[in-house]
Amino acid sequence: MLAVVVTALMAPRWTRETQSEPPLRLGRVPDFSLVNRDGRQVGLADLEGSPWLADFIFTRCGISCPRMTAIMVRLGETLPDATRIHRVSISVDPEYDTSEVLQAYAESFGVTDDRWLFLTGDREAIYPLMVEGFKLGVDASPPPALASEEEPILHSTRLVLVDGQGEIRGYYDGFRSEELERLLRDLAAVSAGG
Repeated sequence: MLAVVVTALMAPRWTRETQSEPPLRLGRVPDFSLVNRDGRQVGLADLEGSPWLADFIFTRCGISCPRMTAIMVRLGETLPDATRIHRVSISVDPEYDTSEVLQAYAESFGVTDDRWLFLTGDREAIYPLMVEGFKLGVDASPPPALASEEEPILHSTRLVLVDGQGEIRGYYDGFRSEELERLLRDLAAVSAGG
């Protein structure tokens, strides 16, 4: 399945042909202050001016998170080097995922791009940001019937497109190739000023 999604990512090109009508504004991301994998404080103001893609992961996850990170890697390869689009992965397991752990995780995927932020902080900051700000679900203590050793924290696997003004412009199922194609079209439209 991942091979199909990754192959589909290579098809769209970052050209005017991929642009479509700008997606609707779906709400504003609230201000936040989290810590990047390099130890630097990052807030919403640091991302203003360019669109960005967000996802929520954790490094001990053995099922969905490695797949999501691999998709974010491929998305980055699709974008031209000249773009200033950030990718932002926020940990839902901040007690374990320190800056150092996130740095090692990023390196395990060959991530060297400083535009890809891996953020951590206090659970009291991250969970409200995810649930109330991004309108995505997370459960750190799911019932045993729903949790597994490979994925003890249940969380949304949606990718989120945010424009340069902090407005959410789309939610995407990263495991479906047609959704990733839509994400790239929407990203092109938002980048063009839509």
